[in-house]
Amino acid sequence: MITTKYFNYKQIFNLAGVHLIWLTGWCSLVAVIYYFFNWQWMIIPWVPVALIGTAEAFYVGFKNNQAYDRLWEARKIWGGIVNASRSFGAMLYAFNTQQGDQDQLEERRRKMTYRHIAWLYQFREQLLIPTEWEHISMKKHIGAMNVKRHRLIKAGFPDYSRTPIFLHKYLAAEEFELQSTYKNFATHLIAQQAKDVNSLKNDQIISDFNQTQLQTCLNQFYDYQGQAERIKKFPSPRQFASTAFVFNVILILLLPLGLVNEFAKLGDWGIWTSIPFCVVIGWIYIVMELVGDYTENPFGGLMFDIPMLSICRTIEIDLLQMAGEENLPEPIASKNGVLV
Repeated sequence: MITTKYFNYKQIFNLAGVHLIWLTGWCSLVAVIYYFFNWQWMIIPWVPVALIGTAEAFYVGFKNNQAYDRLWEARKIWGGIVNASRSFGAMLYAFNTQQGDQDQLEERRRKMTYRHIAWLYQFREQLLIPTEWEHISMKKHIGAMNVKRHRLIKAGFPDYSRTPIFLHKYLAAEEFELQSTYKNFATHLIAQQAKDVNSLKNDQIISDFNQTQLQTCLNQFYDYQGQAERIKKFPSPRQFASTAFVFNVILILLLPLGLVNEFAKLGDWGIWTSIPFCVVIGWIYIVMELVGDYTENPFGGLMFDIPMLSICRTIEIDLLQMAGEENLPEPIASKNGVLV
């Protein structure tokens, strides 16, 4: 997540700076041919170009609106996880009938708290697994140049996404070894939580009503997990993404052919003046397209995504304080204007 007040020039050029090169070359080529060879047959009226530009603006606007909806829904899901996690921790330490076997109660509570923290980091890691339509997977595409620039590790962060440090810390050794056994280890961790909650009820440490409330919280975690997995595993429809890209290419190819003739009415110097204007107009459409393209995948492991690591750390601190621990980790701070 970008935390600076504005999308600064470095971030803009990291996103779309490479497109200025070929865009300048194409607009300059049209101007040179028109000036030296006066090929009138290659010039088209401005009206159809304007109509295509208007249609493309509406189309890209629709695409960007849908991309923002996906991003905002992802943020609401993680906001719900924050609230439900706090409720789960508070209830876990508040519920107690003072009956049954009270031995090792604090240890059982701590074990469940730790397992929930492990679930957070495991769930985050699963969401960061690349899908074939995300930018991070474009190994044989020109977008691979952007991958290196956009990876969060370039912003100065350790690569938390592929380290088992959190699971080692918060899970017992025998439970950690089960990670390779399950296709969806995050789902298993919540299921194990449900078994422990039921065990507390069977030992009469919590009441039936308390068990129902805790189980409701666990069901919420399943709901949030499923909602995030739906966004991760179902892309924004490719037909919208593909046609928006094609229309943008058509517009940019036609743009100098229509613009150079309009500027030529100002004289010979107007032909050369058309180059920067053409580049600016075309680049604006490219940036609009790229903003939606990167926004539509909120779990892609890039700097435009939901700051899942920061959210996990916030919940971790809250739950550890509820457990009475004093040696707390530091909150995740933004670096270079990016919060992960």
